[in-house]
Amino acid sequence: MKKFFGAILYMAITLAHAQEITTKWTGSRPDGHAPITVMGDHTHGKGEFMFSYRYMYMNMEDLNQGSKNALFSDALRPNNVYMVTPTRMPMYMHMLGAMYAPTDKITILVMANYLAQEMDHLTAMGGTFRTASNGFGDLKVGALYKFFNKNKQQLHAQVGVSIPTGSIDTKDTTPASAPNEVLLPYPMQIGSGTVDGILALTYLRQWDHFSIGTQARSTLRFGTNDNEYRLGNKYSINNWIALQAAHWVSFSGRIEVGAIERIEGINPALNPMMVITADTANSGMTYANAGLGFNIYAFEGPLHNLRLGFEAAIPLFQNMNGIQLRNKETITVGLQYAL
Repeated sequence: MKKFFGAILYMAITLAHAQEITTKWTGSRPDGHAPITVMGDHTHGKGEFMFSYRYMYMNMEDLNQGSKNALFSDALRPNNVYMVTPTRMPMYMHMLGAMYAPTDKITILVMANYLAQEMDHLTAMGGTFRTASNGFGDLKVGALYKFFNKNKQQLHAQVGVSIPTGSIDTKDTTPASAPNEVLLPYPMQIGSGTVDGILALTYLRQWDHFSIGTQARSTLRFGTNDNEYRLGNKYSINNWIALQAAHWVSFSGRIEVGAIERIEGINPALNPMMVITADTANSGMTYANAGLGFNIYAFEGPLHNLRLGFEAAIPLFQNMNGIQLRNKETITVGLQYAL
């Protein structure tokens, strides 16, 4: 009889534990992580690690003045004050990340990146040239705090800091400076030069075959860097929905709306009348982007807990201060491995 009641008790505890697991939001499914472009989207259980690699390609091409398309001639003399305009700027970024959860409530994260970018130019005289910059960017560290995880819902916050390890003194040769190198304008610099705060709040909800998420995020710049300017604060809200098509794959759609404030201050080494990217009046914007992607998740076998993510995104709307390069396509692919 004692063995019988012991078996009943064991079954009751097992069922209760299973019920608790099934009613919690879980990362152990393909849509358990957000689209690969969203950072700080999930937490881990006590003692868990995760390592990640992302590759991002972003292209900017042609010009916008406000929210409308602009011609290169609209930026150049005699119609405007500038001697040079950019025509295209592809950017390539490699990102390495690590996460560790010392408790069930707290997950620590760190992210480093390497950036390479080029900018093609057109002069008022009809000449063309290219500049380039590359290097390690600013290092980001932070922590995620989980407020709750129940009823297949989770709410967590992120608090972090961006450490100014990226260069703000990158130089290259231009036709006017050859053979000497000159300081490149603001968009071609690798880092911010300031200590920046990162704040985010993420809500997640799962059903049997699909999930949703929303994240509000801000990057707040503090002080002024050694070149007497500060990049604009960034604010964004990401919303996504993901459909779990099978145990190993999910498909996602994402919409992001955001704003980037103007650069404050002026780098005295830059001539704002030479090229539009050296004029801080041509910085900052409001925007909306849309992305489609997928996650492939190895839920068993030798690659267990390895996740491949992909997303392609395009702008829906962009209203820019002054005249700037227009954002075009962004492609992101990444691997995440938890243990």
